[in-house]
Amino acid sequence: MLALLQPALPDGEGWQYEPKWDGFRVLAQRRDGRVELVSRGGRPMTRYYPELLEPLHSVSDSYFVLDGEVVVAGPDGLDFDALLQRVHPAESRVQMLSRETPAWFIAFDVLAAGDEDLTSAPLLDRYQRLQRLLKGVTSPVFMTPATRDRDLALEWFDRFEGAGLDGVIAKRLDQPYLPAKRGWVKVKHERTADCVVIGYRVGKDGGLGSLLLGLYGEGGRLHYVGHTSSFSTAERRRLLDQLAPMREDQDWEPAVPEARMPGGPSRWSRGRETEWVSIRPELVCEVSYDKLQSGERFRHAATFRRWRPDKPPAQCKFDQIFTAVRFELGDILAGAGATG
Repeated sequence: MLALLQPALPDGEGWQYEPKWDGFRVLAQRRDGRVELVSRGGRPMTRYYPELLEPLHSVSDSYFVLDGEVVVAGPDGLDFDALLQRVHPAESRVQMLSRETPAWFIAFDVLAAGDEDLTSAPLLDRYQRLQRLLKGVTSPVFMTPATRDRDLALEWFDRFEGAGLDGVIAKRLDQPYLPAKRGWVKVKHERTADCVVIGYRVGKDGGLGSLLLGLYGEGGRLHYVGHTSSFSTAERRRLLDQLAPMREDQDWEPAVPEARMPGGPSRWSRGRETEWVSIRPELVCEVSYDKLQSGERFRHAATFRRWRPDKPPAQCKFDQIFTAVRFELGDILAGAGATG
């Protein structure tokens, strides 16, 4: 089941609110004595998180399907970069990382338990069944906290960002589990920043694929922080023509000394084209973003808002990025199961 992004939390009777965890969405299933983890896209994930298997075996019923999020906790809260590193082809590295950066499983729904298919049951019944199912189960398996108090959920929205969470989910208590349907509501943090356009990628259709964005850090160093690609077909072709005269045909370094450049392919790119073209850092645009991951790059693609011809590129610095007040993950999970 999926969530529809909305600008505000719904109000009124019959809603349950939960923190929105920033990790990998995973189904945890035990069948015939074997625990398996499967990603939202159907990808097997069991081998990457061996430290979760024994704790999930302690769940009371012999057969279950849990919906939840796999996360990694770092010293400053949820660490998505560390979570990405856990998906590695080498078994020896998987084992090492399972000890050095162990994962947690945060359960927020149950689809089946014992001999029952629970997908047609209302959320209220499923959540109560999940509470019973996970009673006595210990770290690193947790149950997400929940509340029916919208004011408390709004407080969570602000405070929990300091632990790396990225919003709040709202769910109808009377709603069944609807696979592949956007029946839940999610509200995420969104902010804006003025960025320097440092380059672009060309799309498969020959138009602009995406703009590459940069921010200046200490000492005047320009850092690559992400990309934006929210343009119409006509705009992408027009922008490519506009940017062509600004191309730097030499290397990136002569234009912007000591710049941090976009990286090459990763294990997530699956062979997609990652080549890019650098341009002179003269254009500034305003984009919206949800969070800056590890203080370095936008967690997701930024959304283009407008051009800023009035803003000098040198003023596009990291000091405009909001930093949430730190909040302890343990304090969030200490309230798991509450529905006040």
